[in-house]
Amino acid sequence: MTAVTLSIQTTPLRQDAQLIALVGLAHAASHFGHLLLPPLFPVFMTEFALSYSQVGALMSVFFVVSGLGQASSGFVVDRLGARPMLFAALGLFVLACILASMVTGYGGLLAVAALAGLANATFHPVDFTILNQRVSAPRLGHAFSVHGLAGNLGWAVAPVFFATVSAVSHWRMAYLAAAGVYVAVLALLFLNRDKLNTQHMAPQPDAPREHSMAFMRLPVVWWCFAFFLLSTMTLAVVQAFSVSILQAMHGIRFEAATLTLTAYMLCGALGMLVGGFVAVRSRHSDRVVAGCMLVAALLLALCGSGLAGPTLTMVVLAATGFAVGIGGPSRDLMIKNATPQGATGRVYGLVYSGLDTGFAISPMIFGVLMDRGWYAATLLGAALVLGLSVIAALGVGRRSAS
Repeated sequence: MTAVTLSIQTTPLRQDAQLIALVGLAHAASHFGHLLLPPLFPVFMTEFALSYSQVGALMSVFFVVSGLGQASSGFVVDRLGARPMLFAALGLFVLACILASMVTGYGGLLAVAALAGLANATFHPVDFTILNQRVSAPRLGHAFSVHGLAGNLGWAVAPVFFATVSAVSHWRMAYLAAAGVYVAVLALLFLNRDKLNTQHMAPQPDAPREHSMAFMRLPVVWWCFAFFLLSTMTLAVVQAFSVSILQAMHGIRFEAATLTLTAYMLCGALGMLVGGFVAVRSRHSDRVVAGCMLVAALLLALCGSGLAGPTLTMVVLAATGFAVGIGGPSRDLMIKNATPQGATGRVYGLVYSGLDTGFAISPMIFGVLMDRGWYAATLLGAALVLGLSVIAALGVGRRSAS
């Protein structure tokens, strides 16, 4: 009997599955929070007389706050445990939604963006600390797959949720409904709090003691950071501007363009599911990630070229999400392999702050192109940046092997 088989047999599948589902729900809630504002950008631009650059700056504020908080919250998670930080984050999202329902101008939207960014800051250090401590090692690839899939589902649900509730009632009521969703998630996780407990991982007695910042000297950590930064810049373009681009380039109705964004997220979730099986069978996670990003970059470039008609462009954009999604679980395994014992929160906090950094700077850069009406250039630029992430992924592989 192999060690892998023994590990699976000694940890009941039901126990792992329940934990993975709870953490996945938390991750979906955090990704839903990423899109508290973008689905209603057209409404805000009309009601508050805002430009693309101004609404893009809202996401920059969200992710600057999230990135700074994420890089530092990893230390708190390693010291105090993940569960208290998770509950606090969900509570902050409730407050952000209530505040959003009451805003009367751009200043209020900026405050919502900052509060939601603070709420988002702890999720990745929290989630991966729980998964790495509580899920049996042979099932981690599938755990990362479900984790990523749930996040994409959170992204997919948000545009439909806000568009539907706003159409039936009012956009302010949509935010009150979202607050109710976060209260329900918090209540469910609190009732299952015993499954989410983690422990501080003390160093081995005979291991050399290192400074808490020693992990920052590892080159592979910064290559992972670079990958997240570049790949996320492209995702930010899709989330913030794809609806407007589809309308401007092809005359696609708002509802159809919004559904295309949802399809992108759903295809990404499906890709994550497939990617879990790929990750557990591949010995070269960096090559899997690089190949997926290259295919996605080429598909996105096709969308930006204008060669495809309206229908084909929507289909290709959705397929781009599938290609990106397949690489997700392999990406998370890359980071796990680069993480020293006892530093899970710190490493994931720093690396995933690259995600926040990409989300923060991308709307400012590409928002300028959007304001000039350079819609095709926006998609082509996003494809170029995604292509650069291929180099970063291969860089991670080389440093991990050395």
